[in-house]
Amino acid sequence: MKVAVEVIEAADLLPKDGHGASNPFVEIRFNNESQRTQTRFNTLSPTWSETFFFSVPESSLLANLTVTASVLHEPVKGRSQFMGQVVLSGSSLGPAISSSIQWFPLEKRFFFSRVRGELCLKAYFLDDEDEFITKNTSQKKEDEKSKTDTEHVKTKKQDPETRVFHAVPAGGDKKKTAPSPSGKGGGPAQPDYNLIDTSPSIPALTREHVNSKISSTYDLVEVMQYLFVYVMKARDLPTKDVTGFLDPYVEVKLGNFKGITKFLEKNNNPVWGQVFSFSQHQMQADYFEVIVKDKDVLLDDYVGRVKVNLTDVPHRTAPDGPIAPVWHRLEYKDGSKLRHGEVNFAAWFGTQADESFPDAWQSDAHDVNYMGVINTRSKVYFTPRMAYLRISVLEAQDLVPIDKSKPLNATLKVQYGQQSRKTKPAGSANPAWKEDILFVACPPFKELLIITVENSGQSLGRLFVPLSSVARNDQGKRIPPKWYNLLSPDATIDEAKREERFSSKIHLKITLDTGYHVIEESVQYSSDFQPASKKIQKSAIGLLELGILSARNLSGVKAPYCVARYGPKWVRTRTLLSTNSPRWNEQYTWEVFDPCTVITVAVFDNGHVSDKGGTDKKIGKVRIRISLLQTNRVYTHFFPLVILQPSGLKKNGELHLAVRFTCTAWVNMLLQYSKTRLPKMHYSQPISIMQQEQLRARAVALVTERLGRAEPPLRKEVVDYILEVPSNMWSMRKSKANFYRVTSLMSSFSSIGKWIDSILKWKNTFTTLLVHVLFITLVFFPELILPTVFLYLFAVGVFNYRFKPKRPVHLDPRLSQADVAHQDELDEEFDTFPTSKNMDTVRFRYDRLRTVVGRIQTVAGDIATQGERFNALLSWRDRRATWIFIIFSLLLAVVVFVTPFQVMALLVGLYILRHPKFRSKSPSPSFNFYKRLPSRADTLL
Repeated sequence: MKVAVEVIEAADLLPKDGHGASNPFVEIRFNNESQRTQTRFNTLSPTWSETFFFSVPESSLLANLTVTASVLHEPVKGRSQFMGQVVLSGSSLGPAISSSIQWFPLEKRFFFSRVRGELCLKAYFLDDEDEFITKNTSQKKEDEKSKTDTEHVKTKKQDPETRVFHAVPAGGDKKKTAPSPSGKGGGPAQPDYNLIDTSPSIPALTREHVNSKISSTYDLVEVMQYLFVYVMKARDLPTKDVTGFLDPYVEVKLGNFKGITKFLEKNNNPVWGQVFSFSQHQMQADYFEVIVKDKDVLLDDYVGRVKVNLTDVPHRTAPDGPIAPVWHRLEYKDGSKLRHGEVNFAAWFGTQADESFPDAWQSDAHDVNYMGVINTRSKVYFTPRMAYLRISVLEAQDLVPIDKSKPLNATLKVQYGQQSRKTKPAGSANPAWKEDILFVACPPFKELLIITVENSGQSLGRLFVPLSSVARNDQGKRIPPKWYNLLSPDATIDEAKREERFSSKIHLKITLDTGYHVIEESVQYSSDFQPASKKIQKSAIGLLELGILSARNLSGVKAPYCVARYGPKWVRTRTLLSTNSPRWNEQYTWEVFDPCTVITVAVFDNGHVSDKGGTDKKIGKVRIRISLLQTNRVYTHFFPLVILQPSGLKKNGELHLAVRFTCTAWVNMLLQYSKTRLPKMHYSQPISIMQQEQLRARAVALVTERLGRAEPPLRKEVVDYILEVPSNMWSMRKSKANFYRVTSLMSSFSSIGKWIDSILKWKNTFTTLLVHVLFITLVFFPELILPTVFLYLFAVGVFNYRFKPKRPVHLDPRLSQADVAHQDELDEEFDTFPTSKNMDTVRFRYDRLRTVVGRIQTVAGDIATQGERFNALLSWRDRRATWIFIIFSLLLAVVVFVTPFQVMALLVGLYILRHPKFRSKSPSPSFNFYKRLPSRADTLL
């Protein structure tokens, strides 16, 4: 593999020659190799159009390497002067077919560097340099066209609509990237999965907000103006029916937009209490009308109206009190007043900070019926703190079988709501089970716990236990068990209230363990670790504020809305109809109790705005880890909305968010890093992995049931997508992603090994001599070993500070192997469980799985072999080898005893660091001895 870097041109460079110009050239560095372009004299906008190639030692190391393009000034005399640089990580490089010309702003090398201008590059990787050269000649015309388009983009840089995007940096998100300056030429356009920096006009980013004494609650979103009309009621309406009653409703009309209240049957003094809001950019008239109509089967009758000019509507600024509704006399279409009939309403101009905004009818949903409007409103939901219900089944006494001819083989069945468990059978009149049964209980804990003792399916007795009488355990204390009297098999709940004098007894310990955190989402990106008990919950350490601004380029979406979840609080934005670039501008706030938590924001297409109904389509989601955010900083980015489908990875648009984390307790936040993530009961009384999976499935079902009963409901497909319910299913793509994660992690150790090998082979004499000096110093001053190690860690951390990520992380398709997943692998990942494919497909996948697992099996066998060889040193499996080792150990013990430790360490270290001239090309005797030790591999079948 090779890396190709095309240096196209630069623009607006800093003058360096003292006469308003410079002599720039570009130096490219990659993997300790450097190449440079020719020098362009007396210019600030040079053009090079030169291509450089670098070899990659291993394809797996490309993600850990960096491409550094430094722009330098070549003076007539003296050293070259730095003018700026661009650093690209190897993980941001793609194949040649998907690469494009990109403009990068030059960045500083040091804090005091003076930098200005931009550099135009094109970087990608190749499998063969010759292949590229042949392609380069055939695409010469297209490259010239791309260059022309690049110049066109450069001339438009002053256009305020043109954005400068940022690229993926080395070791994090540091540099800027941009899509191809021209949308054509050079192959099909590939989707951009990187974050895009933005500077929206929100109060939190303006100087006026910083200097103001009172900050707005909605400072992370753009201020949007709305006309609010609150229709309260009507009275003394004129009758047009022989019955003397109307079926009235009100129509609020502004231009072509109109909202309708619910109609009330047979009521001349109706009360509606509904709010209508019209967005400022949808105001198509200078007045609005409040029209009262009578519902009719064929044609609704016109009763009267009130016409109000918008210039007469007052402005209301939160937190002012509500505008008082006023009685208005109805009038005919010609403007004459009705003899009787009045409508009571209020109108005002406000923003989305108005308390009436969430429940108001929106002009964006003007063509939706009254029932459909309910599914378009923004709401806030809270899920209760669930707890684990633990039933310790110990034993029973004096069980009486119904059929005495059959042997007694008793089991105990416990049922709580829709959850049911059974113990193992015990064949005795006094059975002892000693089993723990766990359920998920949801407040207000009103359901009864039903316990039944059965023998071969026949009930021997029942027991009803209300949860109000169950002991609460929030500290992991020892609670003594109790003996309960069993009722007759056909006993009812009313009979459970009276005590029986003598009956069979059962020994149980029932507790409501409120010291646990009920896990309903994956721990890796959990948003909450608080226990159910309020007594032991942690205090808040800060606030998380999220501004859901807008989205753009949503594909195949008719009614988009957002759902955000953090902790027990779920929020849902309003649904905007008939747009693929919605502007929500809604802001929400959460209390933060643990910085190592994740907030999830997802976009859906509402499928319930019509009478037909349907499911809410998943568009994409974003996860943001709180601990990666700087405090009091506002992050505004376009996040890519990507989703993995059976047809492949698809980008459905971009979501514009503004995020801010404010810390209110610095000491508590820092102490959180030394505390356990989950409550103490998870460690003092741990729950098995199998039980956790079963309890998590039940917890998700309870959350889905609770949110599904809200108005508007959050449906099952939404909850499952937010909580990642099917995340534990195996897939080839996930296995590859985890394998490459391990490979990337081990590459750092490989780099250390290569560095040590270069020291031992004296590739760099100065570095090797420096290591000799450091080694001898540490041998004679061993007290400096630990300080040196920690000082080195401190220096590395300070050095890497300049590479710190400046953006929140987002879903990475490349790390997930989603952009290169094979079609059959995706089909297998989205297959049902158990599989629904035909036998030939299953056989092919099984053979492929055997191949992959065979490689893993080989690696596991090699690791086991090395461990068994080490164990064989003293196990006398190979007597001669063990004799050699123990005699050598005895001699070595005598030598080490009579020789000072510093002298021994010095001799061993100098022997290891000896020059290659004194080394043998064959492996060392100790290595050969270890390789000859026996393992248990030869005893395997």
